[in-house]
Amino acid sequence: MALLAPSASAGPLVASAPACSSGGDQVFAPWLDPASYVLDQGGAFEDGAAGWSLSGATVVAGNEPYYVHASGDSSSLSLPAGSSATSATACVGIENPSIRFFARRTSGSSLASLRVDVLFEDASGNVLTAPIGTVLSGGSWQPTLQMPILVNLLPLLPGDHTPVAFRFTPQGAGSWQIDDLYVDPWRCC
Repeated sequence: MALLAPSASAGPLVASAPACSSGGDQVFAPWLDPASYVLDQGGAFEDGAAGWSLSGATVVAGNEPYYVHASGDSSSLSLPAGSSATSATACVGIENPSIRFFARRTSGSSLASLRVDVLFEDASGNVLTAPIGTVLSGGSWQPTLQMPILVNLLPLLPGDHTPVAFRFTPQGAGSWQIDDLYVDPWRCC
């Protein structure tokens, strides 16, 4: 894995990586998850998915009903069948083990799912993709399970980071909504 660790100017994810956040909030505590999380850039969709790349996906009215990000939030991301959405670039390291978010299936059979991939770079700047989770959900908003990022281990040392993005793609004939994408910053960067 160490051979895949990106250099400082390797490719497009490195070029767009923000400074790492530290701290966080226990937004999933009501679901017995004591970890502290940091909201991913644009992950509340209140700013029109700023920094995200959307292909057939759109920001729509309607927030997850728990308002974990803010009580005044009113938007989420709609992912119809055949669409995809890629998050803004975030930096992760061994102290950033997972993501969580809220999701609901808005149409399709119970066999429809939402695939989640992580995008990362190799040492040559090539963007690679690895699956990190699948959401199977009913028609009501629910927090997802923790999805281990896995490529957060590329830097190998605490304090070292690699830029990543997350792609959400409906599988089957289902349509989805997602809201409030959070990264677990396990400990400060």
